[in-house]
Amino acid sequence: MSVDRGRWGCVLDGDPDRRIVAMRARELGRTPIVVGDRVDLVGDISGRTDTLARIVRVAERRTVLRRTADDTDPYERIVVGNAELLLIVVALADPPPRTGFVERAMVAAYAGKLQPILCLTKHDLAADSEFAAAFDGLDLTIVHGGIDDPLEPVQQLLGHRLTALIGHSGVGKSTLVNRLVPDADRAVGEVSGVGKGKHTSTQSVALALPSGGWVVDTPGVRSFGLAHITPDDVIAAFTDLTDAVEDCPRGCTHLGPPTDPECGLDDLTDTGQRVAAVRRLLTALAANESW
Repeated sequence: MSVDRGRWGCVLDGDPDRRIVAMRARELGRTPIVVGDRVDLVGDISGRTDTLARIVRVAERRTVLRRTADDTDPYERIVVGNAELLLIVVALADPPPRTGFVERAMVAAYAGKLQPILCLTKHDLAADSEFAAAFDGLDLTIVHGGIDDPLEPVQQLLGHRLTALIGHSGVGKSTLVNRLVPDADRAVGEVSGVGKGKHTSTQSVALALPSGGWVVDTPGVRSFGLAHITPDDVIAAFTDLTDAVEDCPRGCTHLGPPTDPECGLDDLTDTGQRVAAVRRLLTALAANESW
């Protein structure tokens, strides 16, 4: 699904060859409709030129990738619905990588029930070992998606699934999309300054992978607010840790001493690396910084 001035491009039964244009039915009111949503249609669904169907119902979403403008903004923006994977595209140089952005994107994925995958580009300009080591203990799949990297490992992960792609502008996200979907023709921009890329994608759009599945290319992000997510939402994504926090005091942020001297995670003796990694995610959640 894509959206353009109040009209949505839809595919019938997930078949990319059966595309139609639809508009929101009046009875939906302000119900949000986002890329990835499964919807019910009425009207002309033949797909012929100048025909228009109506969206009358939005199905309950199985997963939701959402963000806020910042950590104080109460308004949640749903980025993609029903995605299974979140591919976080990060350049190892030009612009330089930031662990905080990846951590906050991972938090949003876990809270929305998506599986995060880290895709590194431009590793010809910088080694990836130190940056990748920051995520040890989180069972994070890491792949390379630079222009000179083999594409098969990425294709195997994304095949026959709905994947959302996010990343700062200039990291090579649109270049990766053009390799995955040769006829996508996504605009590619140069990095316009130190750590600053041009925003080459202006709206989210779902693109069919030649071997099956879909990727949703999203605009380059400058911020990833998480006002809608709590520390307990993060812990809930790690089933091996949830029992340990059941007896934590109310309001525990699970960061450990001195902030939370009675956190149940400190009673775990055989998962130290795991707890430390999850606490790095919680620290990123609490940081309230723009990435």
